[in-house]
Amino acid sequence: MRALRILLILVVVIGGLFVAADRLAVHFAEDKAADKIRTSEGLGQTPDVSINGFPFLTQVAGGTLDDVEIGIQDFEAKSEDAGKSGAAIRIADLKAEMHGVKFDNSYSSATAASATGTARIDYAELLKAVKKQDPVQVAPSVTAWIDGLSYAGDHKVKVTLAIKTPLGTVRPSVRSTVDVSGGEVRAHADSLPDVAAVRLAGDRLRGVVDFKQALDDLPAGIKLDRVRAVPQGFEIKVKGSDLDLVG
Repeated sequence: MRALRILLILVVVIGGLFVAADRLAVHFAEDKAADKIRTSEGLGQTPDVSINGFPFLTQVAGGTLDDVEIGIQDFEAKSEDAGKSGAAIRIADLKAEMHGVKFDNSYSSATAASATGTARIDYAELLKAVKKQDPVQVAPSVTAWIDGLSYAGDHKVKVTLAIKTPLGTVRPSVRSTVDVSGGEVRAHADSLPDVAAVRLAGDRLRGVVDFKQALDDLPAGIKLDRVRAVPQGFEIKVKGSDLDLVG
């Protein structure tokens, strides 16, 4: 019995040492991966990286990590057009969960079989991007532009227009439905405001109130999937497959 107790104690001690070594190894790997992603993506700050699953060391031995979570704050995403002028739109919070992450023997590159995640763009940030457009003439001596964005409830966005007329400026608002198409986040007004000065300028006014924002420079090549309006801004679902994470 004494020998059995000693054996059990040894097993517990060795198991504890293995767990401790495994956790130290995973923390070290998370820090190195975060630094590599920051450099590869040109980020202003180090992202959060969590390597899930236990034990970590056996995953490393097999060359594939089952589940890796990445969190990036204040990521600047440039569209192809915006990139020419250096303009970008800031994503307040980007989170992605990578599955089937494989790396080479030198650990210098990694790919993910698939990924899902979420991104959030604040209304204030969207408004800055939309306001870069010049006012549009929608009727003789009448110009219009988007002057405000906020939550309208039911996953719709409230778009406030500024319509300048010879008699002054009015600010009607509309409820708009948001969706994703061709790598762009889009908003489409459910109906146009009934303003006397622009009552016959439907197409021209819709060209102002309906807006879109391209997001085609997301990390590792992940793509937009769907979007909905929430109180904090636009909540976007992203996804991808066969992604180059680093390298």
